[in-house]
Amino acid sequence: MRRTQDHGGHRARVRTTGAAVAAALALLGTVAAAPAAQAVSTSAAPGPARAAAQATAGPSFRLADIPMKDGVVLKANVFTPAPSTPGADAHGRYPVIVQPASWGQNDLEYVLQGRKLAASGYVVVTYTVRGFWLSGGEVDVAGPKDVADISSVIDWVIARTPADPQRIGMTGLSLGGGLTLMGAAADPRIKAVAAMSGWGDLVDSLYSGETRHLQAAAVLAAVGAPAGRESAEFQRMLANLFGDRNTPEVIRWARTRSPGAYVDRINANGTAVFLASAWGESIFNSSQITAFYQKLTGPKRIELRPGDHATQEVTGLLGLDNATWASALSWFDEHLKGSGGTPRPPVELEVRPGGAHETYPSWQAVSSRTERLQLGRANVFGTGSLDGGTPGSSGTAGTGWRTTVVGGTNSGADGGITELSGLLDQVLELPPVVVVPLLPRWAGAVWQSAPYTAAQHIRGAVKLHTTVTASAPEGTVIGYLYDVNTLGVGKLISHAPQSWSGRMPGQAFPLDIALFATAYDLPAGHRLALVLDTKDPLYGGRTPLNSKVSFGSPEDDPSELVLPLR
Repeated sequence: MRRTQDHGGHRARVRTTGAAVAAALALLGTVAAAPAAQAVSTSAAPGPARAAAQATAGPSFRLADIPMKDGVVLKANVFTPAPSTPGADAHGRYPVIVQPASWGQNDLEYVLQGRKLAASGYVVVTYTVRGFWLSGGEVDVAGPKDVADISSVIDWVIARTPADPQRIGMTGLSLGGGLTLMGAAADPRIKAVAAMSGWGDLVDSLYSGETRHLQAAAVLAAVGAPAGRESAEFQRMLANLFGDRNTPEVIRWARTRSPGAYVDRINANGTAVFLASAWGESIFNSSQITAFYQKLTGPKRIELRPGDHATQEVTGLLGLDNATWASALSWFDEHLKGSGGTPRPPVELEVRPGGAHETYPSWQAVSSRTERLQLGRANVFGTGSLDGGTPGSSGTAGTGWRTTVVGGTNSGADGGITELSGLLDQVLELPPVVVVPLLPRWAGAVWQSAPYTAAQHIRGAVKLHTTVTASAPEGTVIGYLYDVNTLGVGKLISHAPQSWSGRMPGQAFPLDIALFATAYDLPAGHRLALVLDTKDPLYGGRTPLNSKVSFGSPEDDPSELVLPLR
């Protein structure tokens, strides 16, 4: 494992100012105008002058309509390297990168990155996914039609550009990232992919912990609605999700759109896969992408940083230097050109807080040990210990206790706000915050450790095991882990929901919650706090209002928190 410090440079890249946006928009206009200017200058120049103009010209750019097999036409941009650009084979053909636009966006989204890639020696085709903006058809959400479109776009670019059919890559953001992985499974011509803020498991993204991720789904629906034409199938799935009905149908629909369901095909194709995501990813959680990464057997690399959905990559769309886009280009250089330099370690993590970078040879190497903390009996202030004894005592009270909360009520501990909370953590190192002593113990159960004398390096997914007794047959518990300073202010390290149904009221049953994966350094002198409650605005919980939910620790099955540590 290698660890380096990078505090200022990376954080500065995400503080995009209005001037930077304006400059990027001006550059966008320059890019669009450039092809016409180039056409005039190079076609008018005779002999040596024309050759000199071509030698100094940048990539060419044109708009294109790409027909699909069912008659739908997709709107696209095509960037072609200048003739003198290095990277062509003996026949003058260049490696290809196909870029499907992200959710609710169009082909202009990647114009600045497309120009950069073309200047680096790639033919680039960016296209608006069917059902959005001026592309035809209806929104398919990475379904069979979207996947078939990928192969049709590749057919088109091979036939109509100086594209090398043996060196095809694909990259995308959000929906484009999911489509990139689906394309890797469906079309063996794709040799390398870079999926940014995408998903490996759409079921887990919508229903992790058997719990509906309603706020994330609502954000996606709102973003996609203005420029999208929803199919009847998609409308039905959304209605089912928000109405909490026909869940098996929604799960089947989402599974067919999950790259993880086809990972054997990706492995058989030998596709080189680069993944980039964020610890605070509120649309496609960090645990589902790390689980997908571990299933890959071919060339692979993953980068995880503080942030939220697409917030790590957005400055690259504005033409600014961006670590994730730079890593993607390096990945393509390595696997499509064979010129990526020294290969980088497969796993790179940016640690919260502070921004230190760590590299590992595998995901399994991220944590080297675990620490098991028993949940103890609550003291007179309603706080249990995280070492098996009451806080401040040397005795043990790790089993035989029970603590009860009122169901369907919010304790004040929350996972944050979709898109906003992860961004604040990325830019300001400000995740969701609570004052632990002020949390109402009737709405949430609280356990807290003694102050740690040395820093604790949490790496991976923290796991909770407890016993629940509820007055209703169904319910939801959300687990939150906090970094608590000497003033009792807790910063959220990670969280996750877990629901159940079909349980006998009043009968105890075991409950396990795996919090979303993270890399977090708890400073010396700080405490860990675990909070369990039954309502969070992020999720569609099942716990009836004013029901009773009790947590216990039988002697033969003690409640415990398992920390993965470096």
